[in-house]
This record gives sequence, C-alpha cells and structure tokens, in this order.
Amino acid sequence: MSAASTVPSDIVSLRMSHCRAEHAAASAQYHLAVLHYRTCLEAAERREDCRAVEFFALKLAGCYDRMGLGQKAASFRALAGNGDSPLIG
Repeated sequence: MSAASTVPSDIVSLRMSHCRAEHAAASAQYHLAVLHYRTCLEAAERREDCRAVEFFALKLAGCYDRMGLGQKAASFRALAGNGDSPLIG
C-alpha cells in the first residue's frame, strides 16, 4: 500500500476522532473529549500541520480548563503558541 493511498483514510480517521471529541465535549464528557482530541493532535503532528496542531492543542486546553486542570491547560496553550485563536468556537 503506497503512502498516497493511506492519506485519505488518515483524514477520515482524523475527522471521525474530531467528531467524537466534539460530541463528548458538548456532553461534558471531557475525559472522552481529551482522548479523541489527543488522537487528533497526534495526527496533526504527524502531518506537520501547524494550524491543526494549534487548533487541537487549544481544544485540549479548553477541556482541561473545564476539568479544573489549569496546569495541563496551560501546557497545551503553550504548545499552541498563544492563548487566543479565532479557530476555537
């Protein structure tokens, strides 16, 4: 199997993880959201997609804030490079 043929399934997997994370976060199931957002973050890092890394790091920071884990939230904000982003909604 060539690398090019694995890219679409990687994108599909990323999208599925993102949808699961969003659903979990909307249901205040932050432990599940974190699990799925971390999967997304790792995929973004593998793809070397800086904007996606920032996006998912900030999503993780938001979840950790809601869980009362400010220090973890701060580490993901630092990974994102800044604390505010128009990508987060």
